[in-house]
Amino acid sequence: MPELIDSSKWIQFRRGRFSQFILKMLGWTVQFQGLPGTHGILVVYPHTSNVDFFIGILTKWAMGVQVYYLAKDSLFKIPLVGWWLRYLGGRPVIRTSPQGYVSELADEMKRAKQFWLVITPEGTRKRTPGWRSGFYRLALTTGYPVGFAFIDYVKKEIGVLDFTYMTGQEELDIERIRQAYKDKGGRFVQNMAPIEFWSPADRRSSVK
Repeated sequence: MPELIDSSKWIQFRRGRFSQFILKMLGWTVQFQGLPGTHGILVVYPHTSNVDFFIGILTKWAMGVQVYYLAKDSLFKIPLVGWWLRYLGGRPVIRTSPQGYVSELADEMKRAKQFWLVITPEGTRKRTPGWRSGFYRLALTTGYPVGFAFIDYVKKEIGVLDFTYMTGQEELDIERIRQAYKDKGGRFVQNMAPIEFWSPADRRSSVK
């Protein structure tokens, strides 16, 4: 099973006190000890509610970390909304060419001086048969670490504590991810997807 990255040399950041105060007033506790480098991928799970986005933005400011995230490309075409999403670190994802997009995104990350990308592998707030594998392919392509970020409504905790590298041994990697999220609960538990890889193409092929 992939080993977790030692936290003794993680990069520390200046925290946003006002955002921490707001989260505390809302009953949330932020769990964050730094990042293991300048580049990486933060997988966020579970993602079952629109509220997650706003809690996540507050947490981003509270941690003091510049991160980027993916959103539907159609949202960026809406006046003002697109500008606002980009201001918050948004990047449009074009699902029509996922293989090419992963390659382009990997190149963009490598060119940047610092680039941590947030991905919600469920792909939607509704329940799906599993996770999209884009983050996994991106991690293998770049060689960057993956952090297990969480929004746990059971304990009212949000943050990221564990990081590891994907090995390419899919079953072992998936089992490590399951262990990281085994006690986490979303706002709507019934919408949490099982931690296994799935894509819409799987559903289409099963219907034929």
